Amino acid sequence: MSSITVYKAKKVITMDPACPAADHIAVKDGKILAVGTEKEISAWGDHDLDETFKDLVIMPGMIEGHCHLMAGAIWQFTYVGYQDRIDPDGKFWPGVKSIDDVLDRLKKAEEKLGPDEPLVAWGFDPIFLMARRMDKSDLDQVSTTRPIAVIHSNFHLMTVNSASLKLANYVADMGIDGIALGEDGTPNGELQEMAAMFPIMRRLNINLRELGRASKSLLAFGQVCNRAGVTTAADLLNDLPDEDVEEMTEITSREDYPLRLHSMLNALSQTATEIRDRALILRQKSTDKLVLGGVKIVTDGSIQGFTARIRWPGHFNGNPNGIWNIAPGQLHELVDVLNQAGVQMHIHTNGDEAIEVALDALEAARIKSNRPDVQHVLQHCQMADRAHFRKMKRLNVHANLFSNHIYYFGDKHLEITIGPDRARRMDACRSAADMGVTYAIHSDAPVTPMAPLFTAWCAVNRQTESGRTLGEYEKISVGEALYAITMGAAQTLQVDDRVGSIEIGKWADFSILEDDPESVDPMKLKDIPIWGTVVAGRKFKIQ
Repeated sequence: MSSITVYKAKKVITMDPACPAADHIAVKDGKILAVGTEKEISAWGDHDLDETFKDLVIMPGMIEGHCHLMAGAIWQFTYVGYQDRIDPDGKFWPGVKSIDDVLDRLKKAEEKLGPDEPLVAWGFDPIFLMARRMDKSDLDQVSTTRPIAVIHSNFHLMTVNSASLKLANYVADMGIDGIALGEDGTPNGELQEMAAMFPIMRRLNINLRELGRASKSLLAFGQVCNRAGVTTAADLLNDLPDEDVEEMTEITSREDYPLRLHSMLNALSQTATEIRDRALILRQKSTDKLVLGGVKIVTDGSIQGFTARIRWPGHFNGNPNGIWNIAPGQLHELVDVLNQAGVQMHIHTNGDEAIEVALDALEAARIKSNRPDVQHVLQHCQMADRAHFRKMKRLNVHANLFSNHIYYFGDKHLEITIGPDRARRMDACRSAADMGVTYAIHSDAPVTPMAPLFTAWCAVNRQTESGRTLGEYEKISVGEALYAITMGAAQTLQVDDRVGSIEIGKWADFSILEDDPESVDPMKLKDIPIWGTVVAGRKFKIQ
C-alpha cells in the first residue's frame, strides 16, 4: 500500500485563489501533498486512489470559532428552549412555545428525579414569551421543596424557584447587582449574570465548565462537531487546571478523535498577572490537536437578556443598561498585561458600549506596547458600527460575528431590544469587509446549534425566523460566507498557516458535503447534507 492517498471528488473547493477548484487531493502523513487534476497529482508517484467522495464535494474543514465544550454534555439537563433542537445522539427535541409548556416539561422531568436531586433545565428564553416573564411562582408549581434552576439560552441569566432562593439566602434589599425584584420588593427568581447566579449554581452543583471536563463530555462534543462538518472548534471559556489539560491532551491526541480543539483560558478567574503566567505555561502544552495559550474575557452580558452594555439611546423598550462582568478600569489593566506578554485575547462584546470600552483598552495597550505578532478578537461584536470597524482595522483587531442571532433573535431585537435602526446593522459582515477587518462568523453553541452552513446562510440571507430581511446592505456573498467559516475563522485563531484552506503543507482536514455550496440557491445553503469529515487524512462519516 502506498503512503500517498489520493481522494477523488465531484468538486474540491480550496479557498486558495491560485487554484480555487479541483477534483483530486493527495494526502501523505496527514497533510496535503498536492491539489489538482489526477494527472497533475500522479507526478508524485505511486498512490492509492480513494473514490469514497467521487460524487461528493470536499471543502476545507469548517471551523467553529466560538462555541463551548458543554455543547455536548449540556443535554444531561432538560431542554426547554423555544426552537426545535437535535441532541448529540440525533434525538429531536421540539421547542416549547409557552410558559405552560415549559412547566409541563419540567414536571415530567421532575418525576424521574431522586428525592435529593435538583431539577436543572436549559435553553429557556423569555424574550419569545413576552406576555410576562416566568418567575419563582411559576416554578413553585413544579415543586416548592425541590430546588429548580432554569438556565436561559444565553447562559447569562437563570430563573429559579423559591426553594433555590432560600438555599442561597436571597432576600430583599441585598444590594447585589442582577437579583431581579418583584412588585413586593423580594427576589422574583430571575438572576442576571454570574455574581447573582453563582451562589445558586454552587449550591445546586451546576458547573457549566465542568460539563466539558469529563471524557464522556469531550467525546460528545467531538460528535456534535462531526455532525456539523466541523474539524476545528474553539472552546471559548475554560479554567484549564493541569488535570483537565492532561485529559484533554490524551483524548484529542487519539487518532479516532475527529477534531482539533482550541481552548481559551477564563481570564476573569485570577489576577491579571496570574492569568498571563498561566496562559504562557499553557501555550507550551499545545499539540497539533489541542491548542492552548489564548484567553477569553467577558465584558458585558446578553442583548436579549437586557444585560449587554448599550450606548445612548439605550434599550428600545426602556430597560436599564446592562451589567459589567469586569469593570472598565479592570479591563484596561488586564488587556495591558496580556498584550505586553503577547497573549491573544478573545473579548466578549455584545453591546456597543462594551465594544467601545474594549477597543479603548486595546488602543491604550497597543500604544504602550505594540505587538504586531498577536491579533486580538472581539467576539460576538454584535452592535459594532462602521466607526468601530474602522478603529478595529487601525488596531489590527479581528471580529467574530454572531450571525445566527439574525435568524434566532432578529425579530425580537427589532421589536423589543434595540429597535429597527440598530437591528438592521447587527452582526455587520458587509461593514467589516468594507473596512478591511478580518472576520469570522459563529454559533456560540450551545446557545444556538452548531452548524456552520446555517451560520453562513444567516450571513448571506439575513432572514429572521418570521421571514423578514434584517439589513439588506449587510448581506455578504456565499463565497465570502464560506471564507468566513474556513479561512476567516482560521485567521482569528491564528492558525491560517495550518488549516482553513486546501493547500500543500496544511493539515488534511476536510468537510464532505453532498451538494455544492457554490452552486445551490443561496436560500438552500443551510440545507446541504453533510457526509462527515476528514481530519489528518482520516475519514469520519456521520453515524
